Amino acid sequence: MRLTCPICGERDRREFYYVGDAVLLRRPDPEASDVVWDDYLHNRDNPAGETRDLWYHEAGCAGWIVVTRNTLTHEVIATELASKVSEAQA
Repeated sequence: MRLTCPICGERDRREFYYVGDAVLLRRPDPEASDVVWDDYLHNRDNPAGETRDLWYHEAGCAGWIVVTRNTLTHEVIATELASKVSEAQA
């Protein structure tokens, strides 16, 4: 699989470290209950179809990117800097 880093351009996925669902960008409130934090830290979905994942460009620019991809077809639909995503959610 090839991923396009918004900073470095197209690269092999082996340059990147997969972190997980991009929902990780939306942390619970620091005062949230233990149940909410436990769910955030330990429970993950395994969806079939389109996902938004957080990746770290470990062997490149050290950028954090959000990759929109289809887990059934392996198509990479879009990539964007995670900082742009979190700014848009704020």
